[in-house]
Amino acid sequence: MFMHSVHLVTEDLIRRRAEHNDCEIFSLEEVSLHQQDIERIEHIDRWCRDLKILYLQNNLIPRIENVSRLKNLEYLNLALNNIEVIENLEGCESLQKLDLTVNFVGCLSSVESLRHNVHLTELFLVGNPCTEFQGYRQYVVAALPQLKWLDGTEISRSERIRASQGLEEVRILVGEQEEEYLRRRVQEKEEAERKAAGSEKKNQERKPGFDRCWYTDITNTTPGLEENQENPERDEEEEEREFWGTPCPFTPESRLEAHRHLEQKRKEKEMKTEKKPKAARTLITADGRVLNVNEPKLDFCLTEDDEASVIILDLAVFRHLDTSLIDVDVQPTYVRVAVKGKIFQMVLPAEVKPDSSTARRSQTTGHLVLTLPLAQGEIKVVKIIQRPPRNCGNRRCSSPQDNKRNKNDLPERLEVDPSKRTSFDIANIVQRRSTKEGPLEVNRTTPPEADHLSEGFIDDPDVPPLI
Repeated sequence: MFMHSVHLVTEDLIRRRAEHNDCEIFSLEEVSLHQQDIERIEHIDRWCRDLKILYLQNNLIPRIENVSRLKNLEYLNLALNNIEVIENLEGCESLQKLDLTVNFVGCLSSVESLRHNVHLTELFLVGNPCTEFQGYRQYVVAALPQLKWLDGTEISRSERIRASQGLEEVRILVGEQEEEYLRRRVQEKEEAERKAAGSEKKNQERKPGFDRCWYTDITNTTPGLEENQENPERDEEEEEREFWGTPCPFTPESRLEAHRHLEQKRKEKEMKTEKKPKAARTLITADGRVLNVNEPKLDFCLTEDDEASVIILDLAVFRHLDTSLIDVDVQPTYVRVAVKGKIFQMVLPAEVKPDSSTARRSQTTGHLVLTLPLAQGEIKVVKIIQRPPRNCGNRRCSSPQDNKRNKNDLPERLEVDPSKRTSFDIANIVQRRSTKEGPLEVNRTTPPEADHLSEGFIDDPDVPPLI
């Protein structure tokens, strides 16, 4: 049997619900505490004196209390709770709207306590037992003359006059119906107590052992017992079907019982599905070997740029992921990236410089691009392509020096043996006379050296002339 945990109004709860007010509760004017399984109203009137709107719907509150100090409160929503009596609202001087939809208000005469709330204009009592009383609307309209709307319907002037004329008769009729309802409520409470006692006794008889298995006396020969022990899941399914299939009156006790049952099943499910802590993933083996890991299951692309001597890793990180959730660690031989706590690790094909590496994110795709410069002293393998020798035939093939010269696109020049060179004196080719003697005369006699050079000279047409 699980112990029931009571949900209370705490300061931490109110601060979490006051994010729109910078988590300040002393100046809070509106707060929503719905669906928090609250079973008692407390502390709100001391911590939030300036409240104007208070939402407390869909909880387990059985009584209206600790709100009388909220002088500025204009709207109070207590729908879907276990309230049976309207009380303790006299101090809410500014109250204009009260919502008590789907509660258990059966004491209709308690609405007269709202006479002191002179600003109250709207009241909702839909889904309460008192709405089934004969003369319900007439009684409320006559008892609260300040009301303008009741259960979402406007109160007309003629309706108010008719209700005030027959108030005494309706009051007697409502009183008789209240007494009958209160007697029925006493019986319902006694029946709920007996049911709770029987359920507790049954759970004690079937108390599980230390290993959460059910044990009974070995001498017990109850038929079907062994079958139930062999199929505990089937037994639980039958109990669950019986719990929700058994008809019961709609009372505060039955609503509370259903809530406790759901809470117990939720805790049992949490205990069954409680996960053991995962063992730490091995990133580097005991012998120092780095492993490739891709926990976030991201696409990636690894390229090598030989010209720039860098390695580029393109990691397809989610586009709208905040950069603060990414942690990059570059080592000489591997890269490790943590994305929301999940590890991406890759061994690099060459050693890189961690200090010179950069990490950037694309503004369009959100990809993470790591640029990793290669470490100095990296030996690059240069592939030598051997060309087949050319067939020169009878022609003389060029030497390696000629090949080099051809690669440099230099023009070929004919070189003459320096020993064969002779210098000519061209200074006296044209003999000058004095300016008084007349025009210049050219000496057309052949010098003696010309005859000497012309001996043995053969004009080869393949050899270009000397320049």
